Amino acid sequence: MNPNLEALKPYPFERLNTLLDRIHPPTQLNPIDLSIGEPTYLASSFVRNKFQANVHLIQNYPTLRGNLELRETIKSWLIKRYKLDPESLNVETQILPVNGSREALFSFTQACVDVSKKDPLVLMPNPFYQVYEGAAILANATPVFLATTAENNFLPDFSQVPSSFWDDCQMVYICSPGNPTGKVFTRQKYYELLTLSLKHNFIIAADECYSEIYQDEANPPIGLLQVAQDFGNTDYKNCIVFHSLSKRSNVPGLRSGFVAGDEELLTGFYKYRTYHGSSMPLPTQQASIECWKDEDHVLANRDGYRKKFKEVYEILSPVLELEMPEATFYLWLKIPIEDDEKFAQELFRLHNVIVLPGSYLSRVTGNRCPGSGYVRVALVASLEDCIKAAKRIRAFIQSM
Repeated sequence: MNPNLEALKPYPFERLNTLLDRIHPPTQLNPIDLSIGEPTYLASSFVRNKFQANVHLIQNYPTLRGNLELRETIKSWLIKRYKLDPESLNVETQILPVNGSREALFSFTQACVDVSKKDPLVLMPNPFYQVYEGAAILANATPVFLATTAENNFLPDFSQVPSSFWDDCQMVYICSPGNPTGKVFTRQKYYELLTLSLKHNFIIAADECYSEIYQDEANPPIGLLQVAQDFGNTDYKNCIVFHSLSKRSNVPGLRSGFVAGDEELLTGFYKYRTYHGSSMPLPTQQASIECWKDEDHVLANRDGYRKKFKEVYEILSPVLELEMPEATFYLWLKIPIEDDEKFAQELFRLHNVIVLPGSYLSRVTGNRCPGSGYVRVALVASLEDCIKAAKRIRAFIQSM
């Protein structure tokens, strides 16, 4: 077996299952699970109908690049959403459909890390989506964790990275809007990273999977390609973005996303995928086209999450130091105690509500784990259950 497997930490939800395994919550309270970012809104009927109408296509092999119509639809969405120059994206070489962003975030690193160079580094936010860490380790790179805390507004502080690290850095993962903090990169933060990338020639891998869930309809989160274009990097050198329909369209089981950006990098990634990657099934491609074309269901989705945030904020803000996230469907709750595992255990034991300890999404850097003293709450249950859960969390905190 690959010895690097031994360096992988258990996945957060495996740890959570172990943590809660022997606890018996009150059966008179309905269970409410807010630990996993799995949307529970029903996928729009047009998506299901399109998928079903094309089920017969499973008899055909799909191409690895995906149908031209799908890539053209994705290109149109990117241009409209991020105000990109239509000539800046080639559908043949700069857009690649993938079976969910998770798979691509992992495999892209395997394709791009150059192990012939000594001590390759992959930088990432901390707390973070654990796939980043696993991808770096299994690519024989060393993960470097950049703490995102209240002191730096939950955004990585690149000025604190030792200058010697940049020469060995091959990739920087960023997540904006951020999981779990909900923070959005500022234009200045992007400019800072783009300047470093072009100077030291490392890749920026931007996880933008939560880009379509945000609070202010008039101010959608900016994206890496958009800022790169404004920065003058019109061929998107060193820039790769990852998008998904899972959160945007409430279809996590569809396993549909795409990668776009630097042509040279995507040419290499495509070659890698001819050996490793699975082509997106044709019924999935047809359903995906409909999702990327339609914005009405996305607007309704955002409205639903806003209602949840409003209700939950009103319930919890009197008892917690609570900041409304700019985007995503997560609350990054600062809890009254440092022991986030104990908080999650007791909340489950007394109130049958499941949340994810923040330390499960973090690594100790220096003497500090930036996730300790926090829990991640995913407002993915129904509005009714989110309100019930918030009331139970409030009652639990008031009893502490």
